[in-house]
Amino acid sequence: MTAAPYPTSATGRATALRPRARLAVAAGRFVAWGSRVVRFGTGSVIGGRVSLLIDKNLLSELTASRDVVIVSATNGKTTTTKLLSSALGTSRPIVSNWLGANMTPGIVAALATANATDTAILEVDERWVDSVLRATNAKTVLLLNLSRDQLDRTQEVRKLAEQWRIALETTPPRTVVANADDPLVTWAALAAPNIVWVGTGQEWTADAAGCPACSGRIDFTDAGWACSNCDLRRPSVDVAINNGLIDIQGKAITGELALPGRVNRVNAAFALAAASAMGADLDQAFDGLDDVREVAGRYRVAQLGDTRIRLLLAKNPAGWHEALELLEGPSTPLVIAINARIADGHDPSWLWDVAYERLGKRFCVAIGERRHDLAVRFRYGNINHIVADDLESAIELVRRSPGYDPTMPIDVASNYTAFQDHLEHVGGVL
Repeated sequence: MTAAPYPTSATGRATALRPRARLAVAAGRFVAWGSRVVRFGTGSVIGGRVSLLIDKNLLSELTASRDVVIVSATNGKTTTTKLLSSALGTSRPIVSNWLGANMTPGIVAALATANATDTAILEVDERWVDSVLRATNAKTVLLLNLSRDQLDRTQEVRKLAEQWRIALETTPPRTVVANADDPLVTWAALAAPNIVWVGTGQEWTADAAGCPACSGRIDFTDAGWACSNCDLRRPSVDVAINNGLIDIQGKAITGELALPGRVNRVNAAFALAAASAMGADLDQAFDGLDDVREVAGRYRVAQLGDTRIRLLLAKNPAGWHEALELLEGPSTPLVIAINARIADGHDPSWLWDVAYERLGKRFCVAIGERRHDLAVRFRYGNINHIVADDLESAIELVRRSPGYDPTMPIDVASNYTAFQDHLEHVGGVL
């Protein structure tokens, strides 16, 4: 099908892009193509930047005739974007940037290759929600969670919550799907006129101890949470995870997901809640989720020489809290890789907030540019570990260790840039 990114006029008829916008789209595509040819990457970001240099209003024009959904969070936005794209993709054409280019240049690059009326499911960086919402007038916004991440790049999380709240007040969407168990998200979402509350059973609370409304103390109990000083408290939920099942619209979704873990059941609940709010059939939408077996390399089982490895991504304390659920059970050895580049945040002190002790006696190999920082953390946690220089050396150490099971893939858990390095290493760069 030929891409035709045309906006819609006031009469509802398609009109051609303005000449400047057409030039911006063409230039961006050409630069992206050149980037792929010389193997500098997919070209999505640099192509989008060139397009926006030519026409700064291109995002508004490319979304003028679309139904737009924004998905934002510290953790889980890529997976939820992919799940929602699959859920809605069973009944309508979809365009999405779910591979992770989640700022305006990457969003523009994704939209520029699609048909004008394809529903846009957009993963949006936490800091860019306001500008993307203003540019697109998105009718549906999913707000999953907020926690510390890249503190040398992103401000304190309560400030982000305030930005989200102002954005929803200024450009109110038709529906916000929000996490009822995250006080920061709840406070931000309360500015919206229509909210679908998702009960996630969120266990990570270390970043929400202070009330974003009055700076009082948030008290967490088994029954929920509430501010000790004002009336901010956990709202009643519309969608919940009960005994591993997703309860929505009075029915329990009983099917299994291909993606593992409780956290992906939560991501699926957000996707189904949004799909339902947009008029999709729930059973049909859930059937679409079964097609998602990996997301931008996450959970991919790949071959590295004679060994199978499973790639996992965890990039901050809250993300590691969820990832450790997938790593607690087996006794087989494990490789953990930590870098501290720009995309990771230069400060790795967050390692001390991760409960690596949950790994028990599992043998671990520390790799990555900050492997020695990780090794110090392991030593103080009495975790059986060793340091290796690279992934191949780590795999060889695992293969020689007593707990190695050749019938099982070796888990390789990494933060962002280390994950990308490993994905490229196994020939799966996106």
